[in-house]
Amino acid sequence: MTTVSDRQRTRPAARPSTRADGDQPTVDVPGLQTLMLGRWAALRRRSREIGADPRFAKVEGASMADARERVIGQLKLLVEEAEVLRAFPERLGGSDDAGGNIAGFEELLVADPSLQIKAGVQWGLFGAAILHLGTPEQHDRLLPGAMSIDVPGAFAMTETGHGSDVASIATTATYDEATEEFVLHTPFRAAWKDYLGNAAQHGTAAVVFAQLVTHGVNHGVHAFYTTIRETLPDGSTGAFVDGVGGEDDGLKGGLNGIDNGRLHFDHVRVPRENLLARYGQVAPDGTYTSPIESPGRRFFTMLGSLVQGRVSLDGAAGVASKIALATAVRYGNERRQFSSATGSDETVLLDYGEHQRRLLPLVAQAYAGHFAHDRLLDLFHAVFSGETDTPEAREDLETMAAALKPISTWRALETLQTAREACGGQGFLTENRLVSLRADLDVYVTFEGDNTVLLQLVGKRLLADYAAGFKGIDGVGMARFVVERAADSVLYRTPLSRVAQAIQDRGEVRRSAGHLREEQAQRELLTDRVDTMVADLAAALRPSAKLPREEAAALFNAHQHELIEAARAHADLVQWEAFSKALGDVDDPGTQLVLTWVRDLFGLSVIEKNLAWYLIHGRLSGQRARTVSSYIDRLVARLRPYAQDLVDGFGYGPEHIRATIASGVEKQRQDEAREARRVARASGEEPVSEKSLAKKTL
Repeated sequence: MTTVSDRQRTRPAARPSTRADGDQPTVDVPGLQTLMLGRWAALRRRSREIGADPRFAKVEGASMADARERVIGQLKLLVEEAEVLRAFPERLGGSDDAGGNIAGFEELLVADPSLQIKAGVQWGLFGAAILHLGTPEQHDRLLPGAMSIDVPGAFAMTETGHGSDVASIATTATYDEATEEFVLHTPFRAAWKDYLGNAAQHGTAAVVFAQLVTHGVNHGVHAFYTTIRETLPDGSTGAFVDGVGGEDDGLKGGLNGIDNGRLHFDHVRVPRENLLARYGQVAPDGTYTSPIESPGRRFFTMLGSLVQGRVSLDGAAGVASKIALATAVRYGNERRQFSSATGSDETVLLDYGEHQRRLLPLVAQAYAGHFAHDRLLDLFHAVFSGETDTPEAREDLETMAAALKPISTWRALETLQTAREACGGQGFLTENRLVSLRADLDVYVTFEGDNTVLLQLVGKRLLADYAAGFKGIDGVGMARFVVERAADSVLYRTPLSRVAQAIQDRGEVRRSAGHLREEQAQRELLTDRVDTMVADLAAALRPSAKLPREEAAALFNAHQHELIEAARAHADLVQWEAFSKALGDVDDPGTQLVLTWVRDLFGLSVIEKNLAWYLIHGRLSGQRARTVSSYIDRLVARLRPYAQDLVDGFGYGPEHIRATIASGVEKQRQDEAREARRVARASGEEPVSEKSLAKKTL
């Protein structure tokens, strides 16, 4: 295994510092790696060892059948060797370590995204549904098989006709008190369960979500443990049991090591004791009871207990982004193209300003996403360990996961594509992983919650919190608020504030940049955008409270885009704040200074992307707006010498990245070419160019 010191020795030399005082900070790369490993460092290291093990590595170009067999075999190896059952109860062989389990699980992407998701299906969905929705008796009876993979399982929630709208699924489970069984039934084709990992080939059981009906009353969506296939004497998977049918989803755009498939049920009998009954119970006579009276709250509580899928995808998408950037930055530091100003050597790609502008803001985004994910993981562990398991904490967890998962998964696709292009034709070769990683990550943006739908949930929470802030305010207080909002509008939506900024800056670019460099200024700009967007949206939607339902829905639909944009702005702020908080955990002064520049690059890149909003709403003068981009250019140039340090700080070596162009091969090629040219020049045998010969004759 390549060590940290090995990677440091092969790291390209830093260019001279661009700081005016000439004092060049240095980055403590081992210390930065320790910071990035975070709270569950030992578990992350162990998972990275698995990622470096050839037995778990993805075989690029394998057939779908071969990939599926390889991944199911790897899952069995994980049970034997990798301590993957940490989230389960100690009495059943687990560790009751919710956060550590996710921290290790997301690192499996290093080996193969199919392995990470297949493990997620078995233990993070199928097993977790039994754990979080079942009773202690059901844990004892059903979890051992799920944990050991003696019972490969599917998580049958999504239907062909209902993806994100789980509350409207059409599969029914009607209680028959004469036999004390539920009758599980698929009423029509659109109600087939779809896109289910383990359903096409390996699964012998499933947790099926259906509308629970007893005594003629629909009590909403509940989960049922159901056998779907026979288990043969040798432990292999047999045919569907009576009443269960299905088909293979077939070849997909990525993740072909997972056997996604469809299931349907024709009056399948499920024993009463296989209703996962933590939040809803049915007595032998068909009487329904629940510890949660409200059907709506009961539904969201059940779904909220399965939030770990979104948490883990947020982390795994970040891992993919880091691998892509580690590949592209190393290649950019070693690949040379076009003659340099000296004429004796070609220029390193990362010395080109546009190359820096493409990659370094993405590095900043990767760091921001990482630190925000750390905060999310802390919150997840606090809730699921019982440290702070309150309704408010669960709501905060669900909102934060719904905010970060869309941003990180979209960002991963953008980063993988940009890295691919930055590596030219080499990036298109499968041996360098970028194209296959992008294919595998594509579906991350629509499963475990479609990204756009998740951001709507975040937007609604922001509106709810905004409305809650006015509870108990009397008429005088509301009048005062209206006046203050009106004054704010006058200030910011007329040239007054822009004139004030221009006077303050006095036309000096340095003064404008100095303002943007301040942490508090960035915080205010990012926070104000969220606050203003939510307040404007609330004002626009306020009439809906007095409108008929259809008209209220139309009004909400008309402002759906603003809702999603407010949620995006909130996610940006969450990441910036997490990054700023993490700076306080850095002991080495040089590392802290460089990371502060990275944080500034992230914050100002967000502002630059949304400059139109800041100008329209009067938050920035024209001068200051122009300064945003120019200061980003300065930051990018300042960070250029630290590009390799920053991606090395992710802690992934060549054995994890597994891209030929990030292994040092390109440096060897370039060194060989440079030496060949040097020898040719020294020998006097190098041919004279026609162009230089023509100049001599003039």
